Amino acid sequence: MEININCDLGEKSKHHSNKHDPELLKIVNSANVACGYHAGDDESMNQVVEISKNNGVSIGAHPSFNDPENFGRKRMNLSSSEIRKLIIDQYAILQEIAAKHGENVTHIKPHGALNNMACEDIELATTLAKTINEISKDLIYLVPTGSKMEDAAKKLNMKIACEIFADRNYEDDGNLVSRKKPNALIIDPEQAKLHVLNMIKNQALNCHSGKQIPCEIDSVCIHGDNLSSLKTAQAIKMNLIENEVILKPLDKMKKFI
Repeated sequence: MEININCDLGEKSKHHSNKHDPELLKIVNSANVACGYHAGDDESMNQVVEISKNNGVSIGAHPSFNDPENFGRKRMNLSSSEIRKLIIDQYAILQEIAAKHGENVTHIKPHGALNNMACEDIELATTLAKTINEISKDLIYLVPTGSKMEDAAKKLNMKIACEIFADRNYEDDGNLVSRKKPNALIIDPEQAKLHVLNMIKNQALNCHSGKQIPCEIDSVCIHGDNLSSLKTAQAIKMNLIENEVILKPLDKMKKFI
């Protein structure tokens, strides 16, 4: 079985240090790079792209609402044209930097509130899918499994990678437990690695209540903005390898070649 490990990186801001990025990039297969709208800048983008290239890590854009004050986690109601511009502009920013290193952006994964809203709203999900498909049909769209984003992308026959979250708990409807709740995060690396392996083996979400929801799983997301991110990433990677799971960058997975 092939699985991808992805991580949100280059998120240098007043909310988050990117000091662990170089170590995380030795562990993960694909990097979702902040494009300056919720975090990051030219320096951090260049750093992630360069280290990713050296480690064989595929590069993805991690577009967000233009809201560095709230790290892109505050919900905003924007028009379809405004959403479209957000995605196109942030992809272009990162692609220009990647090209200077002889690399390409090969996937897109929306960040924070934009991602959460699109999981629940088919209209927003459709706007995102159409925009990404318009940029390039070769782009892999990294979406939460079982979400409206997956539904919208499938209607366009896009290249879709369905992800689960290693360090987040799920509600019974398949959505992530809100970060406002005390049980939102899984901070124990040992708990996270078992959580991930169980979901991959069963191809099902583990809900906090104990319920399981059948789903497709191509990728595991480890958030780079948790204190335990590095230990969690290491524990998950080793556990998957020990269980004979083959780890690959998104653009090298058989389903996308």
